[in-house]
Amino acid sequence: MSDQHSDKPVIGITIGDYNGIGPEVILKALEGNQLAKLCTPIIYGSLRVLNHYRNQLEMKEWTLHGIQKADQVNHKLTNVITCWHDHQTEVEPGKVTAEAGQGSLAALKRAVEDLKEGKIQALVTGPINKDNIQSEAFTFPGHTEFLAQAFGKEDALMFMVAGELRVGVLTGHIPLEQVRSQITAEKLTAKIQQILQSLKGDFGIKKPRLAVLGLNPHAGENGLLGTEEIDIIQPVIKTFKEKGNLVVGPFPADGFFAAQTYKKYDAVLAMYHDQGLIPFKTLAFNEGVNFTAGLSVVRTSPDHGTAYNIAGKNQAEPGSLLQAIYLACDISRFRIFNAEMDKNALVSKPQQSESQHPAKSGGKQRFN
Repeated sequence: MSDQHSDKPVIGITIGDYNGIGPEVILKALEGNQLAKLCTPIIYGSLRVLNHYRNQLEMKEWTLHGIQKADQVNHKLTNVITCWHDHQTEVEPGKVTAEAGQGSLAALKRAVEDLKEGKIQALVTGPINKDNIQSEAFTFPGHTEFLAQAFGKEDALMFMVAGELRVGVLTGHIPLEQVRSQITAEKLTAKIQQILQSLKGDFGIKKPRLAVLGLNPHAGENGLLGTEEIDIIQPVIKTFKEKGNLVVGPFPADGFFAAQTYKKYDAVLAMYHDQGLIPFKTLAFNEGVNFTAGLSVVRTSPDHGTAYNIAGKNQAEPGSLLQAIYLACDISRFRIFNAEMDKNALVSKPQQSESQHPAKSGGKQRFN
C-alpha cells in the first residue's frame, strides 16, 4: 500500500450469509465508493455473488474491484476478495442453505487471517446464520466467541454502541437457564474491567461512569425476589468504588431504561443477552453497532441479523452497517493515536473531552 494512504484505515467487511441481507446492506453502504475518503474497504466474500446483487439493485454503473490478496488493494475503489470457488454458487435470497453458511465461514476465516497479519486495520462482520455456519471449524454461538478464541482471549465483551448509548452484557449467547450459574464475582469483575478499559482506551472517556443492572425483578427487592444482588453484584460494585471507579448499581432493569436513567452513564452492564439488547435495539435499531471489546483488534458489526424475510427485496436499510464502519474507523484510528503517544514519553497526550472523541457521535464526527 502506498504511503500517501497510510492514514486511511483498510477495513475488512465480511459478506455474512449471502442469502440474507448482508450483501445488500454492504453494497448500499459502499455504493459509488462513497466512503473512499474515510477508509479503504475490502469485502471478503464472492465477486460473483456481489455482482448478482449489484445488478439486481441497479448499481450497474459502479464497478467492484476484484483482487486476490489484501496487498493488491486499490485505495480509490471498493475491493473484493473471493474466498471460495464461486463459479457454481447459487444465490437464493431468503433461503437457509449449507453452502451459504460455509461461504460465510470462508469469508470470516480469510478476513481474520488478514487481520492477524495487519493487512487490514479493522473488521466489520456481516450477519451470519448461527446454525448453518456450524462445522468442525466453527463450533461457536456467534462471532464474538469465535474471535475471542482466534485472538487468544478467554472471554470478550459484546458491547452494543449507538452514539452515547453503550450496553454490555455479562453473559452472551447462552440459554437462559444457564445465566444464573455464569454470574460469579470473578466474571462480573472481569466484565466491568473490560468495559472501563474500553471506555478509556477506545472511546477516550477519562473517568467513565458505569451502571450495573440487577439480575432479578426489582433488583431482588432486598432479597425477597433473589439474593444474587446482595451476594454477588453489590460486593463487586463496592470493591470498584473503593478503588475510585464510578461504578453504580445494581439497578432494576425495567425502570432504569423506562426512566431514561441510562443517559446519566457512559455505559450499562446487563446481566444477560435479552436484558440488555431488547432495550438497546428498541432505542437504537438501524443505528446500533455490535463492538467486540477486550480484543487486541477492532471488530464491529451491525446490530441486526440475516433478515431472510426481506432478503433480495431491496428493503434493507444500510444505516447500522454504515455506523459499524464509522465506529471501526474511529476506534482503530484512536488506538493508533494512543499507541503513537505512548511510544514517545516526551510527548504529553492532549486531554480530549468526551464530545471531541469521534466514537461519541456514532460516526457523525471523524477523528483526523
